[in-house]
Amino acid sequence: MSLVVYLAAGVLALSALVLLRRPRMTAGKPSALRNPLTVSTIVAITLGAVVFVCSAPMTLAAVNDLTGIPNFGAPLTYGLLSAYSCSLLILLIHWRGGPRERVRRLVLRSLAVYVPLIVAIVVLFALADARVERLTDLDTYYADTPGMREMIVLYLLGHSAVMVALAVVCVRWAREVDGLLRTGLRLILVGALLDVVGFQLTKYTAVVARWAGHDLDFLSTKIAPPMAALAALIWSSGFVLPRLLPAAVGHWRGLRDYRKLAPLWLRVKFASTAPKPPALWWQLPEERLHWREVAIHDALLALAPYFDDRVRERALSAALDDGRSAHEARVAAEAAMLAAAARRARAHEEPLGTPSTYRLHATEVAGAGGLVELAQALTAPRTTP
Repeated sequence: MSLVVYLAAGVLALSALVLLRRPRMTAGKPSALRNPLTVSTIVAITLGAVVFVCSAPMTLAAVNDLTGIPNFGAPLTYGLLSAYSCSLLILLIHWRGGPRERVRRLVLRSLAVYVPLIVAIVVLFALADARVERLTDLDTYYADTPGMREMIVLYLLGHSAVMVALAVVCVRWAREVDGLLRTGLRLILVGALLDVVGFQLTKYTAVVARWAGHDLDFLSTKIAPPMAALAALIWSSGFVLPRLLPAAVGHWRGLRDYRKLAPLWLRVKFASTAPKPPALWWQLPEERLHWREVAIHDALLALAPYFDDRVRERALSAALDDGRSAHEARVAAEAAMLAAAARRARAHEEPLGTPSTYRLHATEVAGAGGLVELAQALTAPRTTP
């Protein structure tokens, strides 16, 4: 069972890391650590990962040995699970949005409910007699023990309340939105329902069976843990997908354009004076593309004194004679002029006496599209000096 929950914890931790590694500033938006929605998402997913790590029998045994208190891992895990439930509720509040004061008020209400719940879990454990260490069946073994019984019911009720709230909000909200957001809400709904049925219902059934004198411990020890892990993976993907998929598509396009700019960069990088950022390999594709755009534009500026309008005009006429469109002919002519300028600059020849005032198409348009066209034109045989 430890392997299953450790795997779930690893996937959740990776999701939090990916969210944290988003660009620090995008189109004037605040960095990840200043965005309440991103922070609440990272906190919720991280707490989920920590809960799974703490609930593994190997971790429970280590915590009990370290503290010298039998079953100390129980209030630790249940307290963290309650904090995790509260973080889910806060995440949902931030995701739903609304007036700042209303969001703040709802967050404070959530904390006002779950902080006392966590305190109650710790106090009840301290008052209970739980001397026999149980790593996998604590809920059912101590289902009739005063103090432990109330602690178990409290943590289950606290988690159930959040999952039901998630399901209700997702059903209502999904009717108002579409696209990736609706897909995310449906994934959250599936995860919440799976948690309710696969984890909570099995736990409740096993505990109530103990109260009635029956033994259905396998529901709590064998079925509930993997169902909880699967549910957490599904709902977390619902929160993360609408936020990461557009960014992932953007990074994929950034990587594609970064590679397409290679011919142009190889031709002009000797002239660029743009400082290279540290650890470029660690940068996200869009960040690497941005740096390459800046470096290429810097090189184009340095090569401008070598631009020869006569080379460009001859190449333009040849391209038009070949039947190319006006735009294609312009880009091909610019590529030819740039190739000639790069050759002269690399050979340390003197710049032209009368510098050209011509502006390249790539410097007139935003984004990497113009540079990509120029890079592709450079690979044409006619533009290679």
